[in-house]
Amino acid sequence: MNAINTADTSFIIFATALVMLMTPGLALFYGGMVRRKNVLSTTVHSYAAMVIVSLQWVLIGYTLCFGKDFAGIIGSFQFFGLHGVGFLPNPDYAATIPQSVFMLFQLMFAIITPALISGAIAERMKFIAFAVFILVWTTLVYDPIAHWVWGAGGWLRNMGALDFAGGNVVHISSGISALVVALVIGKRKKLKSITPHNLPMTLLGAGILWFGWFGFNAGSALAVNGVALNAFITTNTSAAAAALTWCLCELIIRKKVTSLGLASGIVVGLVAITPGAGFVSPLSSMLIGGVGGVICFFSVTVVKLKFGYDDALDAFGCHGIGGIWGGIATGIFASKAINSAGANGLIHGNIKLLGIQLIAIVATVAYSAIMTFIILKVLGKFMSLRVTADEENDGLDVSQHGEEAYGGIDI
Repeated sequence: MNAINTADTSFIIFATALVMLMTPGLALFYGGMVRRKNVLSTTVHSYAAMVIVSLQWVLIGYTLCFGKDFAGIIGSFQFFGLHGVGFLPNPDYAATIPQSVFMLFQLMFAIITPALISGAIAERMKFIAFAVFILVWTTLVYDPIAHWVWGAGGWLRNMGALDFAGGNVVHISSGISALVVALVIGKRKKLKSITPHNLPMTLLGAGILWFGWFGFNAGSALAVNGVALNAFITTNTSAAAAALTWCLCELIIRKKVTSLGLASGIVVGLVAITPGAGFVSPLSSMLIGGVGGVICFFSVTVVKLKFGYDDALDAFGCHGIGGIWGGIATGIFASKAINSAGANGLIHGNIKLLGIQLIAIVATVAYSAIMTFIILKVLGKFMSLRVTADEENDGLDVSQHGEEAYGGIDI
C-alpha cells in the first residue's frame, strides 16, 4: 500500500485551486476583448463549462479518462460516479496523494479546455447550443484524448509521447476544435468595425491566468520535488520570453506595443511551455517561449487575415498553434537530466522522440477536427447553432440572457 505524503497532498490541493482560478481568469481575458453588449455572454461561457463539466466528470468523465484501459483508446466505467475513488492513492497516476485529490486536479483541466473553445465563437453562438456542445465535446473529444496521453494503457502514453501538463490534451484539442467551430458557425457581422471594449479587464485576466498556470504546470508533477520547481521556473520564463518577442514583433511592424499584444504574448508563452514544462531546462523554455511568441503573432495577425476565418478571440492562433509548437519543442529540447521519467529530445541525440511527438500532434489534430465537425453537424440537425442577425445586432447579453453588463447606449 502506498503511503500518503502530506506535503504532496497539500501542494496538489493548492495547485487544484490555482487551476480552478484560471477559468474565471479566462472569462475576464475573453470578456474584455468582445464588445460591451456581449461581455456577459462571453463570461458565462466559461462559468457554464465549470458547471457542466464538473457534473459530467463525476458521472463519467473521470472514469473515461483514467478508468481501466480499453484497447488504448478509452477508460472503462471502473470509476463510474467516482465509485472507489477515495483517500487511497492510485499508483498508476500518483502514488503519494489520494486518488480523490488527483481526480479533482484533473477536473480543473477538463473544465478549462472547452471554455477555451468559446473564444472562437464569441458574439454569435446560441448559449443553449454551446452548453450542449460542451457536454458532448468533453465526452467524445477531451476524454478519449486525455486517456490516450495520460491514462494507464493509453496508446500515446505507451508510445512514449510527452505531454507534461496538456499541450495535446488541453491546447491542441481546444485550439483545433475552435477553428472548426469558427468555420462552421461563420463570421460575425460588421467584422471590421469590432474592437475590444475593456482591455484592462483582459490584462487582469492574463495576470490571473499567469498566476493560475503555476498550479497547472508545477502541479502536474503531482509531488513536491525538483520537477515541480523546474516546471514553475520554465512556466514563468516562457511567459516572459513570449511576451517580449510578441511585443518586439508589434514594435517592428506596427511601431507600437499594445496592451492586448502584451497580454496575448503572455498567454502564448504559457501555452507553448505547457507540454514540456517538466521536461526542459529554463534556458530551453526561454527559446520555446520566444519562438512561440513570434509564430503565434504571425498566426494571429497574418494567417488569420489571409484565410479570412473569424477566430474571434484567437483561440486557434494562440492555443492551437502555441500547443503544436510546444509539442514539437518538447521533442527537441526534452532532457532526462531534468526529468528521469521523460526522455531525451533531438538536441540530446534522440530524434525518435521528435517523431513520436509529431505522431501525437497529428493524431490529436485529426481526431479533434473530425469529431468536432461531426458533433456540430449532428447538433445542427436538432437545434440552431447561431443567433439570428437581429439577435447578433442586439447583442447576446440581451438576446441570450436578458441582461446588460453596463447601462447606456451600445453600437
